[in-house]
Amino acid sequence: MSPTDSSMWSCVCALVLAFPAHSTAVSGVLSSPANVQLTSTNMNLVLRWDPPAGAPRDLLYTTELKSSVLEFKPGCVNTSALECDLTSLVVSIYGKYTGRVKAQRGAQSSEWVISEDFVLDKQTSIGPPNVSLHSNRANLEVSIKDPVFMKSTMRQIFTSATYNITYWKKEQKKEIKHINGLQQNRVVLHSLDPWTEYCVQVQIVASTAQKPSMPSRVVCASTTGEKEPPWVGAVVAFFVLAGVVTLVVLVVCYWKSFSHFLCPKYAIPDHFKKSLLAPPKSHMYLAMQTSQPVEEFSDQIIVVMCSRSEEDGGPQQTAG
Repeated sequence: MSPTDSSMWSCVCALVLAFPAHSTAVSGVLSSPANVQLTSTNMNLVLRWDPPAGAPRDLLYTTELKSSVLEFKPGCVNTSALECDLTSLVVSIYGKYTGRVKAQRGAQSSEWVISEDFVLDKQTSIGPPNVSLHSNRANLEVSIKDPVFMKSTMRQIFTSATYNITYWKKEQKKEIKHINGLQQNRVVLHSLDPWTEYCVQVQIVASTAQKPSMPSRVVCASTTGEKEPPWVGAVVAFFVLAGVVTLVVLVVCYWKSFSHFLCPKYAIPDHFKKSLLAPPKSHMYLAMQTSQPVEEFSDQIIVVMCSRSEEDGGPQQTAG
């Protein structure tokens, strides 16, 4: 075979090998999504993924979820988002779940891409607690509220959860102090410097969770003095004294009215006194006062009872 014939056969073979690849690109399968994974915060369940490399903008996605006891059930259908909330398909907070997603464009679709298994109560992330501060002189009272869970409550799932409190002076963040392993949600920070602003941050730690919660937002509040400021006592004393002076002035000005009200000088008329003190003049009353006891009389009564004899059936008399 001549060199010219060899070159011709090489070109023909290259065209034959290239034709199937070209036809597959035209009518073939779409590329699949990448980095498919289940995530959870506060017991929700969300499937997330990345679009295929070089994918067009008009791709749509369909997701499904499978539990350890049920087969795949549809989640989001024909969505353009890169995530799907599957919390409504959760049948048990202690179950194991697997998600999958595929890309679609018209009549074309990619292969399903399956995520790794996800144990909800073990792998869920705990959100940040809600923290508030209340200043009480030279102390700060820290109030903590647990995050709201989509399924059940935090205390039912993480019964042994504790709080780690971090606090520092606002202008001196390098001098950080820690209080760890607290179970109560109200804590008083003692021995703080008066008239100083402190900042507090709280994190939840649960032994059965894979990692601590997200830290709370930083909350700051200022302490006051160990005692009330001097002007507070002066203001209170002024108001008390003003009230006493006002009361004395009112009593002096309206003393006659008060005395007449408390000790009225009205007298009972003489004819009322005579009528009330005079003895009763009723005839019946006078007769009862002068009459003698009435003598009572009684008569003897004999009762005769009749009954029939048992032998002759005649009457039988009995006296009593």
